[in-house]
Amino acid sequence: MDDRQALTSFAALSQETRLAIVRALVVAGHDGLAAGVIAERMGVSPTNVSFHLKELERSGLISQRRLSRSIMYSASYDALADLVKFLMDDCCSGHPAIRETVERSGTACCSPDTSSPEGSVIA
Repeated sequence: MDDRQALTSFAALSQETRLAIVRALVVAGHDGLAAGVIAERMGVSPTNVSFHLKELERSGLISQRRLSRSIMYSASYDALADLVKFLMDDCCSGHPAIRETVERSGTACCSPDTSSPEGSVIA
């Protein structure tokens, strides 16, 4: 990930509703959520959520697909992982203890979900 893409991603995440949308989509997994469900969960109008979804998709942090009559949105796990890697590579250079601390704390929150065959770990 280059600086320009990182800045676009961070700009997209720097708004409260968009950050909440990404977090909800990460939890939803690969199946994702329909735009209407996202609007309900966020407590915003469909027009408002559409604006936020467009910004997140433009940044590459989410993707959409059509499922029958619905547009389903999913977190782009590869893009999110690249963003985390971007931070880890740049901020931890020469400080391996920082990386070890982050990796150690990350294993507690990213334990596999035994209810799904894929699990919920972001690789």
